[in-house]
Formats: sequence, C-alpha cells, structure tokens
Amino acid sequence: MEFHGVRVTWLGHSTFRIETPGGKTILIDPWVMNNPACPDGEKKLNQVDVILATHGHFDHIGDAVEIAKKHNPVVVGIFELCHWLQQKGVKQISPMNKGGTQTVGDIKVTMTHAVHSSGILDGDQIVYAGEACGYVVEFAGGLTLYHTGDTAVFSDMRLIGELYKPDLMLLPIGDHFTMSPREATCAVQLTRPKAVIPMHFGTFPVLGGAPAEFRRMVDDLGGIEVLELKPGQTAGSETTAGAKR
Repeated sequence: MEFHGVRVTWLGHSTFRIETPGGKTILIDPWVMNNPACPDGEKKLNQVDVILATHGHFDHIGDAVEIAKKHNPVVVGIFELCHWLQQKGVKQISPMNKGGTQTVGDIKVTMTHAVHSSGILDGDQIVYAGEACGYVVEFAGGLTLYHTGDTAVFSDMRLIGELYKPDLMLLPIGDHFTMSPREATCAVQLTRPKAVIPMHFGTFPVLGGAPAEFRRMVDDLGGIEVLELKPGQTAGSETTAGAKR
C-alpha cells in the first residue's frame, strides 16, 4: 500500500504517532509514558502538534494533560472530553462532534461513531466524557486513515467505507472490552480498506485476541493487507519491511 509520505508508528495499545508529509506530528490516544506496551525509547516525545482523543478511558488519555502542557498541541475530541481537558490546563482545544469535519494543521479530521463507553477516572469519581468516537483523517497527498477507537462492530461502518474510502484502518481485536478477531474481521469486510493494522490487544492478559487469528480470517476476504506491527514499529517507511503482511 502507498502511504504518500505519511509515517504511522504504533506505540502499543491504541496509541499511534503519525508524521505527516508537511512535518507535523499527530498523536492518537495519548497514553505513552505510562503505557506498558510502549517501548522505553518511544516514551520521550520530541514534537506533538495535534492530539486526537477517541474517549476518556485512562488507557487512551492517561498522559494527555502532561503531553499537552509540554508541547501545546491542538487537542481534538468530543465536546465534553475537551472541556474536561481544558479545566485541567490544556490550552488549545478544538472540540467537535460525530459527523463533523474540521481542518487541523495540515490534516482534515472527521469524527465518526463508535460503540463504547467513555468516562474519566478523576480522583475517586468517574466523570462523564461524552461519547466514544473514531476518526477519519485525510492527509495531503492522498492517504485516508480510519482509527475506529474502541468499538464493537456496527453496520454503519459500511457507510464510513462508502463515504470516506479509507486506505488504512486501525482496528481493535483484543476482545473483552472491544471486538475479538471475529467481529473485527466483519468490520474490515464492511469498510473494505486497502490495509489494516490490528491494535488494542495483548497489553493486559484479558485482551487475548490474537493477530494471527485475525490475519487468517482477513486473508479469506481477499485483497486486504494486514500490517502486523510491533510496538515502536513504523508503517510507511523502510521499517515496515519487518512487519508481517
């Protein structure tokens, strides 16, 4: 698959660092320093221009405030989540809601539906964080990426595929809190990307969905590439050669 100059690095769990052709760095689901799946060499971030937050659970926004205070990126999220982050000292928020599209830096971002809960553990309370979501991200040069966020499979993924025609899909397969490989394969069938990167598996013992099982089932669909990255590995560069395809 052609990445058109975009570099996509998996930092473990659902966290991705994406470098655009224009030199900007995007962080999706900023759980980095405290993410046990993130390699030590990737925990120090040199640049963050945009953060996309899919929902309020700790394993997705656990380091958002610290990273935002240090790098002052534009933080995109659903309205309630952005408001909470602002109350914690995040200066640049750009809230939106499902179905909306905005341009942030050199990317175009559309917020999509996700079937999942969203609450922030704030001290001894759980704070309402709006609904969980996913993102379609369009890059200069032609690549369109769909990060589903934490979600179950839902039939409107077919509409996302028809409307935005994503080239690359980032998809949870771990089971228990999200889809298993079986449901994730159905999500791929509905959306029909050119390639898919499995995520949200193996971080904790309960997330037992296996990428090998997912690959076998996606292979049966035909014509869709599975990029099985290891944490710290990059797709869209020479390092992709080490990924299983």
